[in-house]
Amino acid sequence: MSSHSFKLLVTHDHMLHVERAGNPSGIPVLFLHGGPGAGINGNYRWPFDLEEYDVIAFDQRGCGQSKPFGCLEHNTAQDLIEDIEAIRLHLGIERWSVFGGSWGATLALLYAIAHPKRVTQLTLRGVFLARQQDFDWFLNPHGGAAQVYPDAYQTFKALVPRLHDTTDITNAFYAMFASDDETVAQKALSAWFNWEGAISKLLPDKSPSSEVASTQQVKSLALLECHYLKHHCFIAENFILENAHVLSDIPVEIVHGRYDMVCAVSAAQALHDALTQSQLYIVDNAGHSASEPGIRSQLIDIMAKHVLAQKALEESV
Repeated sequence: MSSHSFKLLVTHDHMLHVERAGNPSGIPVLFLHGGPGAGINGNYRWPFDLEEYDVIAFDQRGCGQSKPFGCLEHNTAQDLIEDIEAIRLHLGIERWSVFGGSWGATLALLYAIAHPKRVTQLTLRGVFLARQQDFDWFLNPHGGAAQVYPDAYQTFKALVPRLHDTTDITNAFYAMFASDDETVAQKALSAWFNWEGAISKLLPDKSPSSEVASTQQVKSLALLECHYLKHHCFIAENFILENAHVLSDIPVEIVHGRYDMVCAVSAAQALHDALTQSQLYIVDNAGHSASEPGIRSQLIDIMAKHVLAQKALEESV
């Protein structure tokens, strides 16, 4: 087994931090982190048997160890899709499996729609389809998350008490993030970060997420997440479901917590219904986070089964 990292210069002077771990001769799999803006933070290897998989992961534009940090210019879904292709070509990989959770699942789907011949399979956790209803579920006072966590939502919305439209709320936070007053910007960044942290697990953590995260993590996740939501993730309404037919030849495994408050489980069901080769695993007693025991074990089991299926295929040839 091996492990190393490198920097890759891509378009518009963005420098990506890329990591590779496991067996260089193993099954190639690309890990896509969530957020946008969460970064890999070294926590991407656990679903994979590193003796069997060649795991590639990278910090997406503007976050983690990629440079320039916090940059919103030339930071769109289309740019990220091009970055994935740049990494694949740089490493000389013909086709690979793609694994992503939350926004990582969104990006995995967008990449597969753009480059279906390069994807052998998709493993998706906590599906986010980037439709208006998905934005509303997460941010709107009448959305699902706010109805289940009214206390946490009240804290989140204290900075914008008079706003009730998802677009207006997003625009207001976007403006506060860009404030010249660092106190205003930091309060807004922490509020956004803590809102997502408060609703990410079935049993919420008692302390605000920003108290245990680095200042850099708080900024990149809140800033980039807001940037993408403000711009409708740079795709047309219902783009993924309307283009799901492109993925008809790709096996897709979907894992979603039944009580996911960040991404409604109905999105996972809608995606499953639109895909001809998909399996949906709804995990009871689980929320959104990949750290939920049921979600974690299901993902590990899926990746282990993929290894067995690959070995059976090789033996049959």
